[in-house]
Amino acid sequence: MARSLRVAVIGAGPAGIYAADSLTKSGNPCTIDLFDRLPAPFGLVRYGVAPDHPRIKEVVHALHRVLDQPGLRLFGNVSYGRDVTLADLREHYHAVIIATGCERDRELDIPGIDLPGSYGAAEFVKWYDGHPDVGRTWPLHATEVGVIGAGNVALDVARILAKAADDMLSTEIPDNVYRGLAVNRATDVHVFARRGIAQAKFTPMELRELDDLPGVEIVVAPEDVEFDEGSLAELRRSKQTQMVVKTLQGWALRDRRDEPRRLHLHFLRGPVAVLGSERVTGLRTERMELAGDGSVRGTGELTDYPLQAVYRAVGYQGSHVAELAFDHDAGVLPHDAGRVLSLDGQPVPGVYAVGWIKRGPVGLIGHTKGCALETVGSLLADVDGLPEVDTREPAAIEAVLAARSVEYTTWDGWLKLDKVERRLGEERGRDRLKVVPREEMVELSRSE
Repeated sequence: MARSLRVAVIGAGPAGIYAADSLTKSGNPCTIDLFDRLPAPFGLVRYGVAPDHPRIKEVVHALHRVLDQPGLRLFGNVSYGRDVTLADLREHYHAVIIATGCERDRELDIPGIDLPGSYGAAEFVKWYDGHPDVGRTWPLHATEVGVIGAGNVALDVARILAKAADDMLSTEIPDNVYRGLAVNRATDVHVFARRGIAQAKFTPMELRELDDLPGVEIVVAPEDVEFDEGSLAELRRSKQTQMVVKTLQGWALRDRRDEPRRLHLHFLRGPVAVLGSERVTGLRTERMELAGDGSVRGTGELTDYPLQAVYRAVGYQGSHVAELAFDHDAGVLPHDAGRVLSLDGQPVPGVYAVGWIKRGPVGLIGHTKGCALETVGSLLADVDGLPEVDTREPAAIEAVLAARSVEYTTWDGWLKLDKVERRLGEERGRDRLKVVPREEMVELSRSE
């Protein structure tokens, strides 16, 4: 007979929920508790996907069905390392799965990056998604804005900055974000990519939708459309790269349209310094050239762009997880097929990792399923060696939280909060509103 397991999952985003789903479908009897430091579940799907991308947000429906299953419990508004410790969890669960993700911006080490007017893309994304940890206002005084990065997050930031606020009214944009975007003064948004068009990490659909923005012209300089042998090899290898390159070539060759706002896509422009003394006044870039293998090297040719704000979208990075070894350079937990490793490279008994905190911030949401299957496979292979715990007291962890005066949310509480948000959104002619402060979220989730 299979051993009945109690498992704690730290993080109720897609990675944690997919891991829970894999466990419930494994055939091994188990009960699973998911803990999240935020009062609401779904992680980056709720707080990291742009509000004008409802197609991507539809994955919430699948995650919702997982959390609806018997044997799963949600403990929201519970911070690992503060409200519960690894020792607490190992006392009450056979295994602990870390699924905390990557929420902070990767650093960019160039002069001036800390000037007022220089921002991390992750914080801006949290603002326009109504994250409860971020303030309700954002300075949008710049007429010329730079975004450093060549991935979908850079496109999201640039698109939101270039888009008219009224074009967002049909989305689930919070009221405070609409008010902020309504006074946004940006007329020119510049995206800077260090490498060439064949090395851009945009997905074709994200890129093409830029051309559908009302009142916005997409500008690509013909001289930025360069290829080397490495670029041509990438084109032959990847259909996605072919589609991205075809779109960018088309924009570079067509006649410019006269629109009130412009979104400039610059390639082979490496950031050298953010300019300014008291606040951002520009960005200095170096012209790069393709080295023959798809990589680039500097030419020494510098160009200064007048800008009043700069956003770095050079990637996300994980934060240190209390009581566990951490790879600070990569921003991940060291692991072997999902088994978390100690400082001496040995597996920590009963502790596993999944998602971005395991493999880094790469891949789309769908890639997390395969990652979860690997981690759960390792956990199930280790079943006989997992420590013994008392499986008869599922309320034991609730007693721990109560003793520490932690006001946590539950799945039933989230369903109540969800109804409130949807009602507020319907009253304003939108899908939902996500501007409820953390303390109000907890209170509403506990209301009758």
